[in-house]
Amino acid sequence: MKHQKLKVQPLIFSLCLGLWLTGCGSDNSTSTPAPVNETQPSTPTSEPAPAQPEPSVETQATPETAETQDAPEVAEVTEPVDVTTSHAPVEAASIEVGKARYEKTCKVCHDAGLLEAPKITDKAEWQKRLDEKGLETLQAHSAKGFNKMPAQAIGDVAESEVYAAVNYILEQAK
Repeated sequence: MKHQKLKVQPLIFSLCLGLWLTGCGSDNSTSTPAPVNETQPSTPTSEPAPAQPEPSVETQATPETAETQDAPEVAEVTEPVDVTTSHAPVEAASIEVGKARYEKTCKVCHDAGLLEAPKITDKAEWQKRLDEKGLETLQAHSAKGFNKMPAQAIGDVAESEVYAAVNYILEQAK
């Protein structure tokens, strides 16, 4: 029995060490995130497609016209459509809403510094991040996620709440 424990212990140790090192890895990339396409999904309509009349004898396909009748019509595009500017920018909610969101979700990591999150009391770190990245980037990273920061604008949490939480954190760090 003792001989089996000696074989299993290095395996368990290696597995734990590998998981620990993977979890503690850091991606300190300073690159900006890829732009997100924020187009609204099209909602399907419940209207049935218009019925096409039966072709009469004069309009039935002949070998010469079958090719042109089967080809779908293609609409010409005269000007490109810019989908990135079609939505209004998200406005942050009030500081009170930000404080409530911080207490519900952000506090867990930012009070204890979990996942290398800057503590809310670390004024120098917050000022450095604000100077290097800017408010909009900090808000976007908080809402959509970045590196170890998980996306917060999910489920019933609005982006405006997350933006307000970032504003609240920055106010506390002043």
